[in-house]
Amino acid sequence: LVNLVESGGGSVQAGRTLTLSCGVSGYTYGNYSLAWFRRAPGKGLEGVAGICTVTEITTYADSVKDRFTISQDNAANTLYLQMLTLKPEDTAMYYCAVRPYCRSSDYASPASYKYWGPGTQVTVSS
Repeated sequence: LVNLVESGGGSVQAGRTLTLSCGVSGYTYGNYSLAWFRRAPGKGLEGVAGICTVTEITTYADSVKDRFTISQDNAANTLYLQMLTLKPEDTAMYYCAVRPYCRSSDYASPASYKYWGPGTQVTVSS
């Protein structure tokens, strides 16, 4: 049974840092993709960052490039998203997701991901 669980969300002031974690269990594919998505109030699902687990190739949305860093700890089966210099527009529910292949070109396509976590809320106040 594949299970993903996010943690680390919270309420912070603009300019602060948060690091989200996603524990992944039950997934045994070789080279697969993990990604972070977010859904802001009243908006659709947005791909934030993705990583291929074997090659460690990373991809980012323009809106978070140079502020967010996606990384993984294979030994701990954990995905991370370090978020620096947070802005009010980063307020959203954040989700991690996994799919059974590596392809950076469409990392932000939600339909291509098979398993999702329940999400963790990030709220950034000005």
